[in-house]
Amino acid sequence: MSVEYKDYYKILGVGREASKDEISKAFKKLARQYHPDLNPGNKDAEEKFKEINEAYEVLKDDEKRKMYDQLGPNWQQGQHFGGNPFGAGGGSTRFTFNGQEFSGQSFEGTGFSDFFETLFGGSRQQGGFGGGSFGGFSSRPQRGRDVEADISVTLEDAVKGGERSLTLEGDEGPKTLKVNIPAGVKEGAKLRLAGQGYASPNGGPKGDLYLRIRFAPHSLFHVDGTDLVYEARLAPWQAVLGAKIKVPTLEGTVELSVPAGTGSGKKMRLRGKGLGPASSRGDLYVRIGIDAPKDLTPKQRELWEALAAAK
Repeated sequence: MSVEYKDYYKILGVGREASKDEISKAFKKLARQYHPDLNPGNKDAEEKFKEINEAYEVLKDDEKRKMYDQLGPNWQQGQHFGGNPFGAGGGSTRFTFNGQEFSGQSFEGTGFSDFFETLFGGSRQQGGFGGGSFGGFSSRPQRGRDVEADISVTLEDAVKGGERSLTLEGDEGPKTLKVNIPAGVKEGAKLRLAGQGYASPNGGPKGDLYLRIRFAPHSLFHVDGTDLVYEARLAPWQAVLGAKIKVPTLEGTVELSVPAGTGSGKKMRLRGKGLGPASSRGDLYVRIGIDAPKDLTPKQRELWEALAAAK
């Protein structure tokens, strides 16, 4: 299999020395621009949004970013890597770049590219031989090795649950599986698909496939455990006089009353609008920010100056 190199820095429009804060700001700006809700029916925007999510998933994580950066400064857009997912001799994908060898596990259906899955997939072996083993050979059939991989889940799907299709590329060709995402699933939870791992080397049962839940970055919400944080921007007069504003949630838009005299940085809580199972769902915190007006007309400036003089 040939895997095309992805330049995550270029996708987000940042330099390779960009800080986490710069990466986060670049992601939020692009995510708002290409979000599917703002571009209904636009396939190009949908694909761009997926690329942005994938780039942010890697560059926001210290370990993933370090591994990605090991590809070296002499990367070249369009570079391809050869691999043999689920092949003989361990079932991992291996490729060489700039004289270094990398290995990973290739899965499709997580919402990320083959390049991402080749770098960051993984596998593990069920420990030990069966009873009666001697000198590394078992007297009875061994169980096949288990496989682990990440599966990317949107926050909306994490709350409501649902069925997903997952395609594995193996020795026998692609195999599509149906995966049930439980409602209220938490990040890091593992889903077990019995008998979907590696085949036994000597006629025993197959291993299992474990899918580790990873939340896809969201253009509107920041995840804090089972809580969510949303940044709401108010005009100065809304903060002073109070206002009713529309706030998005994972199930739709709700109206929130902002009291008069609300200051920048204040948090308001919407109970039970976060993540997790229905019986113990987290909350959604709305963090208030105030936007100063720009490009004032002469009349507007006069009014603001009068207000300042009246205090």
